[in-house]
Amino acid sequence: MYATQALTHLVPFAAEELDKNKVTPGVLGFLVFAALAVGVWALMKSMNRHMGRVNFEEAPDPDAEPAADAAAAAPRK
Repeated sequence: MYATQALTHLVPFAAEELDKNKVTPGVLGFLVFAALAVGVWALMKSMNRHMGRVNFEEAPDPDAEPAADAAAAAPRK
């Protein structure tokens, strides 16, 4: 007997015992939710580590004059 044939014989029995007001996701739903939560936690931890390594200071523009020299070179009134 194949597994699909066995399941087709068991489905009517399960339908009789099923209370439609008490259907829950069960263990499989919990395991999927827990796996997603662990995955999100790992991604957030990795993002936090990578953001800590980023240098946010910009390099000075070599073509621009420094602000102190520009202020000293400006004519005074």
